[in-house]
Amino acid sequence: MDRRSFLFVSATLGAGSLWPAGAARAQSPASRSTPMGATNPRPERPARKRVFITGSSTGLGYLAAETLLSQGHEVVVHVRSRERMSAVQPLLERGAAVTVGDLSDLRQVRDLARQVNELGRMDAVIHNAGVLSGPQVLVVNTVAPYLLTALVRRPQRLIYLSSALHRSGSTDLAGMDWTGRRATGSYADSKLYVTTLAAAVARRWPDVCSNAVNPGWVPTRMGGPAAPDDLRQGHATQEWLAVSDDPEALTSGGYWYHLQREEPHPAVHDVRFQDQLLAALERATGTPLA
Repeated sequence: MDRRSFLFVSATLGAGSLWPAGAARAQSPASRSTPMGATNPRPERPARKRVFITGSSTGLGYLAAETLLSQGHEVVVHVRSRERMSAVQPLLERGAAVTVGDLSDLRQVRDLARQVNELGRMDAVIHNAGVLSGPQVLVVNTVAPYLLTALVRRPQRLIYLSSALHRSGSTDLAGMDWTGRRATGSYADSKLYVTTLAAAVARRWPDVCSNAVNPGWVPTRMGGPAAPDDLRQGHATQEWLAVSDDPEALTSGGYWYHLQREEPHPAVHDVRFQDQLLAALERATGTPLA
């Protein structure tokens, strides 16, 4: 399904319009051709996928989960603590599974990976969770996605939430505290690193579609009510990359903004910088990226 059709189906299905619960998770049949000049009023839905989304109790993660459930996909949501369970109750009532873990605590991140693996292999993982500031910004925004990538059974697709601010991130990894005990890296740094992680995974794992997404400045709790970008566009790209069978969605190593591929910071595709970052994250976690 191409980008325009994906957005059309997402909009027309709407919340609560689930596909049949017994829909198969097999590959979708080949698209039927449409005669030239004709239009297809009902674009084909993507094959049913199982998608894990971190940070799904609010904002873009919650909205992505809601949309994917409406399209009939299996969704595994994530909350920071059991106290946050009530925030995803509407999603659970619609069939989502839930996992629990504080991404600033690497022991809990390891347990979160175990929970996900016990549910079976995911078709896609959306690394959505993030914090804007504080000493834990590197842990939550970069280290946790790295560790989950290393420990969760390898999916077919990986999507990492980036930001336009990654372009002002520093490539100097010296002195970075990856543990969260001290505030060393900035939000921009963390987003440069997670964008680079996405590119490094694309290079290391050619059998996986790994991409980074800049959702834009959208009116979520993090973005604030005055954010100027379209909220729907803020979660559409990661949904499309997670489930669409459009050939463009099955590419890897991209940096995307509102369904369009853009050029990221030059360091993102610098193999030397990628390897330096992976080495630092391996030292910080004691876990290599296989």
